[in-house]
Amino acid sequence: MAIRKTEVFDVGTARLARMFKALGHPARVEILRLLAQRGTCICGEIVDELPLAQATVSQHLKALKEVGLIHGEIDGPAVCYCVNRDALDAMNAETMAYFSSVCCASPCGIPESN
Repeated sequence: MAIRKTEVFDVGTARLARMFKALGHPARVEILRLLAQRGTCICGEIVDELPLAQATVSQHLKALKEVGLIHGEIDGPAVCYCVNRDALDAMNAETMAYFSSVCCASPCGIPESN
């Protein structure tokens, strides 16, 4: 049975990488910011704020939802989205732990650029 290369990493590392990948597009970062500021938003309201087509915004919302950074609930004919605070808190803690371990590693002798 073939194994995917991502399966050789621990669950926390793979989860953090998926979240970073989801935030690897500026539109998704902006969508997350909009949702955090407003509390909840319907897709059409997000479309009104961004210079993107509705279909494109929907694809970005789907990517954020797939990694659990946002929730989406059907509200009549529309979907109302909000930030998943628990997932963001977990991502923040995992990110802090990750960068703490990276920053505390011994230097490799290459001078830092300022």
